Amino acid sequence: MKVNGQHYRTVWSEEGSVFFIGQNLLPFTFRITEARTYQECCEAIRDMSIRGAGAIGAMAGFAMALAAIQAPDQGYHEFISHARKEIESTRPTARNLFYAAEKVFTAALGSRQEAVREAQRLADNDALDSQKIGEYGNSLIKDGFKIATHCNAGWLAFVDYGTALSPIYKAQEQGKNVFVYADETRPRSQGARLTAWELYHAGIPHVIIPDNATAWLMAQGKVDLMIVGADRIAANGDVANKIGTLEKAIIAREFNVPFYVAAPTSTFDLKCNTGKEIPIEERSGDEVLYMEGLSEKGILERVLVCSPGSPAYNPSFDVTPSKYITGIITEKGIIHPDHLPEWKH
Repeated sequence: MKVNGQHYRTVWSEEGSVFFIGQNLLPFTFRITEARTYQECCEAIRDMSIRGAGAIGAMAGFAMALAAIQAPDQGYHEFISHARKEIESTRPTARNLFYAAEKVFTAALGSRQEAVREAQRLADNDALDSQKIGEYGNSLIKDGFKIATHCNAGWLAFVDYGTALSPIYKAQEQGKNVFVYADETRPRSQGARLTAWELYHAGIPHVIIPDNATAWLMAQGKVDLMIVGADRIAANGDVANKIGTLEKAIIAREFNVPFYVAAPTSTFDLKCNTGKEIPIEERSGDEVLYMEGLSEKGILERVLVCSPGSPAYNPSFDVTPSKYITGIITEKGIIHPDHLPEWKH
């Protein structure tokens, strides 16, 4: 994606460091951050400076490669084994993180150079897969479509192009007129802060809506299609994604709106038989109680927006049963959840 006329990836490796777009600063400040150690990469994943399934996966791969570079000759295996555990402990739900850490760790058992090459390969594949997802997903979009999405599964959530937004970008390239409803996505407002920022810079007509406005829009026939991303997909087609996805899928079923999930096959976890086996991350309640925004003086401020003294519960993801999903858009094509047993063989 281009920002101010220059093409950027969300995360990349260069001269022994990892560079990434600091997402916690968006949409108010665009800044490239450098991580020099695998520990700094872990912190970026943990505090959500970098987030989104593919971007987390790429960062995990680069972190594992940095660990191989940092590891001493004596105790090399012990060092990278410990690093892998630390990397995998940063976020429990996103499958791409574990996929990349495992792949690069295995390469690192061969040599440091193999680890670096594998991390770069995974990042390049993530961008390529996202582009293919856009091509397949574009076939679902007709001129004039109004499309709803939830959270951010765009360019910022992957190395490039994204998943849920990739078909929309491809549709725009082909001259189709599309309009996007971007759910704000409380509590961290990835839709309002990230998806809207992407769409604005891409010149795609859109509007930010409250999370609970989707049902009313669908009831009025104002949504032709809904596309969301995924953080982990079980073997039976159940999908873990940002909290709030489940209710959108149920609503879409009620109003006969096609509901698609866009994700690369690296997001599938065939060891998870159903969504009930997917670990669900619970984050600090402060993310619900407080919000961050730009003051009239241009200062980024954090303010309490809830009843003082009241606690908050903050599950970051929910699981949408496969029965609510029209199809899964992958880099290999569009798969119906019922056909997953055939596909995985």
